[in-house]
Amino acid sequence: MSNRVLIVDDAAFMRMMVKDVLTKNGYEVVGEAENGLKAVEKFKELDPTLTIMDITMPEMDGIQAVKEIKKIDPNAKVIMCSAMGQQSMVIEAIQAGAKDFIVKPFQADRVIQAVKKAIG
Repeated sequence: MSNRVLIVDDAAFMRMMVKDVLTKNGYEVVGEAENGLKAVEKFKELDPTLTIMDITMPEMDGIQAVKEIKKIDPNAKVIMCSAMGQQSMVIEAIQAGAKDFIVKPFQADRVIQAVKKAIG
């Protein structure tokens, strides 16, 4: 089983936090992107097992990026990150093909639980 993860968030410190949690738990972070457009490029290039995607980003938001990624690979596994109060966007993302979501501020164990569920 591969556990290569792509982290997508426009905030560098959020990417760092998620990367830290994943690395400590034995996952390999193969790439990072700061917006949806870059996320789609990196997905094509790196073919990650899992993508952790922020919803609200410049250039292209997470929902649009999920749709694009699903066109490339219908079996792609994506977990959305949302701030509090973005429930309608989370629903839209799940309809677009996201597997799960985690709410900011992150709890490390919730991140790992979602990752295990999506990859496992």
